[in-house]
Amino acid sequence: MAQINPLVGDIPGNAERILEQARRAEAQGADVIVFPELTLSGYPPEDLLLRPSLALRIDRALDQLKQADLGIVLVLGYPKVVAGRVFNMAGVVARGQLVCEYAKQCLPNYQVFDEVRYFVPGDSACVFDLKGVPTALTICEDIWQPGPVEQARDAGAKLMLNLNASPFHKGKPREREQLLAERARQGHMPIVYVNQVGGQDELVFDGGSVAVNAQGDLCRRLPAWQESLELLQANWHDGSVHMAHQALAPQQQDLDSVYQALVTGTRDYVNKNGFKGVVLGLSGGIDSALTLAIAVDALGPERVTAIMMPFRYTSELSQTDAAEQARRMGVRYHSLSIEPMYEAFMATLDPVFEGAKRDTTEENLQARCRGVLLMAWSNKRGDLVLTTGNKSELAVGYSTLYGDMAGGFDALKDVPKTLVFELSRHRNEQGEVIPPSVITRPPSAELAPDQKDEDSLPPYEVLDQILALYVEQDCSAEAIIARGFEREDVERVVRLVDINEYKRRQAPIGVRITQRGFGRDRRYPITSGWKLGE
Repeated sequence: MAQINPLVGDIPGNAERILEQARRAEAQGADVIVFPELTLSGYPPEDLLLRPSLALRIDRALDQLKQADLGIVLVLGYPKVVAGRVFNMAGVVARGQLVCEYAKQCLPNYQVFDEVRYFVPGDSACVFDLKGVPTALTICEDIWQPGPVEQARDAGAKLMLNLNASPFHKGKPREREQLLAERARQGHMPIVYVNQVGGQDELVFDGGSVAVNAQGDLCRRLPAWQESLELLQANWHDGSVHMAHQALAPQQQDLDSVYQALVTGTRDYVNKNGFKGVVLGLSGGIDSALTLAIAVDALGPERVTAIMMPFRYTSELSQTDAAEQARRMGVRYHSLSIEPMYEAFMATLDPVFEGAKRDTTEENLQARCRGVLLMAWSNKRGDLVLTTGNKSELAVGYSTLYGDMAGGFDALKDVPKTLVFELSRHRNEQGEVIPPSVITRPPSAELAPDQKDEDSLPPYEVLDQILALYVEQDCSAEAIIARGFEREDVERVVRLVDINEYKRRQAPIGVRITQRGFGRDRRYPITSGWKLGE
C-alpha cells in the first residue's frame, strides 16, 4: 500500500516517485504495490486534462514504468485519452506490459468534485489474475455506489483494489471505514483502499489507507497525514482471500485531524509553490495567533516571520501577547507602527473627505495600511503572506478587501470562529504557545476605541450555528428561524452572507475542512435578485 503525496502536473516526477516506492516495496518482498487515483497526474488535475500534450506525457511515463526492470506488479491511476475522450483510468503493469485497464464508472459531480467536466465514464468491470487471485479494480467514487462492487462480484472477483483521491473533511475518515465494511460484506470480498495524502490548493488528503476483510473487519490502517509504504499480508486459500490482522494506526479525533489538515494544507501549498517562507500580521488576537502556530508547525520557526502593526487603538495587552507568542515560537518578529502611514493617507484625503463623518472608511484604511506593509515584505523577501480571516468573518464580510484579505493563503478560511477557539486550546494542550489571555478575552478588531466583534455581530456561538445551516446545509431563512433562532439575527446574517459574495471571490484560497467551504464547493452568483425567505 503506497500512500504517497503526488504533485499535480508533474508527470515525470510522479513516475519517479512510483518507481522509487515500487523498488522499496519489492525489496521488502511485496508481490504487488497499489497507488492512489490518478497517481501520474496528481489529483485533481483540473484543466490540465485539456492540454493537447497530456496523452503524450502519460504515454511516455507509462513506457518508463513498463521498461523499468521490476519484478513487482504495479497498480496505479492515470488519465487516458482514447479517440479524443478522457478516462479516469487504473492500470496494471506487470512483466513490462500494461496487463489491463479499468475506467472509473462513477464520476462525482458534487461538492468539490467536477469530474463530469473532464471524464467519460467506463461501463464494465475489470477482473485480472493477481498471483492466482481474481482481482477487481475500482476507483474512489465507485466504492461509494453499490453498482461497481456488485458488478465485480458477479464477474468472479475475490479481492478488490480501490484507488483513491478522497479529500478530507471533518468526520470523513469514519465515514469511509463504515462504508468500506458495508461494501466488503456486499461483495463478499476483502477491499484494499489506498488514498493519497497531502495538500493541493484548497483540498487536503489525509491518507488513512485501510484494508478490510470480506466480513468488513478492519485489518490494516495506515497513518493519517503522512506518506507511508506498508506491507499487507493476505493468503489465497480455499477459493477465498484471507487477510491477516495487522497494525492499525490510531484513528485521530476530530480536533487532531482538523489541525493536521490545516498544517498539511499550509505546508504543501507553500512548499509545492516554491515559497521561501511565510509572513503574517500578528495582532495579538486569536485568529493570527492560531495561524502563527499552524505556520510554525507546518514549516518550522526559521521560515516564519510575524509582524505586529500597532495603531492608537491597539491595546498594550495585544502588543505584549503578540511579542510573547513570537518569542515562545522562536520566529522572526517585527513591530511596525502604521500611525505615520495612516496620517499620510488622511492628510492626502482630507480635501476630498471634508465635511464627511468618520465611519468604517477610517477603520478599513488601518487594515489597508497593514496589507501594504505585509505585501511589501512579501515582494522584498519572497515570503508568502498568510491572511488570518476565519470562515465566520468571511461569511458576513467582517474583513477588509485589500487590507486583512491581502495575501496568498488563508489557513483558517474554512474554520468557523468557535472552532478557532477550540483549536487554539487544543494546540496549547501540546505545549502552551498561545498566551492564555489571547484565548480568554473577547475578540476585537481594535479598529476603534473599545471595539468588540459582538458589537456588530451576533455572539459567535449563535452566528456559527446560523452560518452552518445556511452555508453548509442550504437551509432557508425561514427554516433556520423555525429552529428557534431570532428572526432579526437570521435575516441579518443571511443578508450579510449574500451581499458579501463579491468579497469572497477576491479572497485567497485556504484549506477546506468542512463539507461546504467557500470556493469550489459553494458557487453562488454575485449579481442576484434572489430574496431571503423560504
